Amino acid sequence: MTLVESVGQDGFGIIPGVLTSSEVDELLDAIGEVSGAGRRGLLGWPAVATLASSSRLLNLLRPHAAGIPRPVRAIYFDKSPGANWLVAWHQDLTVAVRTRVEVPGFGPWSVKDGVHHVQPPVGLLEQMLTVRLHLDDCDETNGALRVLPGTHRLGRLDAERIRELRQEHSEVVCKVAAGGVLLMRPLLLHASARSQSNRHRRVLHIDYAGFELPEPLGWYEAS
Repeated sequence: MTLVESVGQDGFGIIPGVLTSSEVDELLDAIGEVSGAGRRGLLGWPAVATLASSSRLLNLLRPHAAGIPRPVRAIYFDKSPGANWLVAWHQDLTVAVRTRVEVPGFGPWSVKDGVHHVQPPVGLLEQMLTVRLHLDDCDETNGALRVLPGTHRLGRLDAERIRELRQEHSEVVCKVAAGGVLLMRPLLLHASARSQSNRHRRVLHIDYAGFELPEPLGWYEAS
């Protein structure tokens, strides 16, 4: 199965060797040490913004994107012995916006680290793509992402339907070596377990959209 077929049918695909080991080290140096589980707002960091808008990443996205892909949010996760957590099965349903403005079809609202987030219509979420750039080797021992293939095509799912799908579908553990990318649809059901390792699991998560939000809404991070 080609990458285009995998992303279309299963909702995800793995691309190894997008960054070299030295480029991974340079990116980690640019991000620096973080306290806790990670950091939001990384598109404000020049090294991350440059990489997110680079032809290297954009060329991975173009075959799958509706419109011209543009980075709109970046989050850095560092799962480690000092900051270890699990994530239950869910879809990524919210986007970060500059301010709260009531617009038909958008809601409910939430606030994360002081930034307004809102659930847009499903039709917009279906057009978005996420790049998860792995900065460490990642497998089932240190909290790799687990996914339910094909669930991105089922729209927004409630808790009962998620429980049903867990019984109907076999999960896939997304093992990705450092420097590799997991490309996924935000609506794909995914989860991760606590790490059972002393190793870090550092991931740069970048959301892309090929559309603008309806005025007066605007992306929080996009320039």
